[in-house]
Amino acid sequence: MSTSTYTVVGMTCGHCVASVKEEVGQVPGVTAVEVDLDSGRMTVTGESALDDARIRAAVEEAGYRVKD
Repeated sequence: MSTSTYTVVGMTCGHCVASVKEEVGQVPGVTAVEVDLDSGRMTVTGESALDDARIRAAVEEAGYRVKD
């Protein structure tokens, strides 16, 4: 199992969180996504190594960005 943590910038409400979780959850290999609105912290879990570029692209597809 693999876990990665990111900070998502630009979320302001529960709908934002749901959008990010939905997009990232569709990335192949992702088994769970937890997002904390207050901190922007997103924890992504997968059964094998996660594709960082695809996760970042999914966050952008939802309309937000990952802090570097």
